[in-house]
Amino acid sequence: MTVDLSTLAFPNLTLEEVDGGVLIVTLDRSAKRNALDAETIEALVALFSILPRSTARAVVLAAEGDHFCAGLDLVEHHEADRSPADFMHLCLRWHEAFNKMEYGGIPIIASLKGAVVGGGLELASAAHIRVADASTYFALPEGQRGLFTGGGATIRVANLVGKARMIDMMLTGRIYQGPEAVEVGLVQYLVEGSSLDTSLELARKAAQNLPLTNFAICSAVSHLGNMSALDAAYAEAVIAGVVNTQPAARERLNAFAKGTAARVRPNG
Repeated sequence: MTVDLSTLAFPNLTLEEVDGGVLIVTLDRSAKRNALDAETIEALVALFSILPRSTARAVVLAAEGDHFCAGLDLVEHHEADRSPADFMHLCLRWHEAFNKMEYGGIPIIASLKGAVVGGGLELASAAHIRVADASTYFALPEGQRGLFTGGGATIRVANLVGKARMIDMMLTGRIYQGPEAVEVGLVQYLVEGSSLDTSLELARKAAQNLPLTNFAICSAVSHLGNMSALDAAYAEAVIAGVVNTQPAARERLNAFAKGTAARVRPNG
């Protein structure tokens, strides 16, 4: 049964369906620099659990205000005075939300600006494509605040930039921005104008792919990376067997065979 997104509402998130099967999901806590409290994490879990059963073909993850996300809501954390067990279970909900994003099979493009810090970087790293504008900066300031990452930085951020760079960010508070952020792998695109415009353009392109193909790209690649090389090779062959023989691909393959499909050419 397909879920009607227009009937849904989630705390601290706004949803907007646009043309081409693209859904814009906007963090809506700008007064808190879109810091992630427990309620917002639960909203992300709920939303990204539902999206595979919706008509959304691609998602743009955006934010209100000047900042994408300043990470864990430290005021809530301080006032809650959580026990070790309480905070462990909160972290597990963060992992649940971000795993739903990374492994859900729907392309997610993160439109970044301003602070992408701590848990905000963990959130962004769960997206499949990241687009930054000139204002965007990245940091993991947990070391200076007496904290440790709990939302997957040791997994996803380390995969993006490498273990040594991630440890450097945590130990020294090093900040990345601009071309250097692209060079180390934190983002794939750096734009002069609005990151949202570019993110929408990329989402529309991804949404034109067949859903099963996108599911494999946005889910299987991550799963394969968790396997041994031998197991990954076997699983890749099985996935290719399913995806590459899907009936919906026949029309596209027929166009290629007849020479009517678009050619792969560099710009210019």
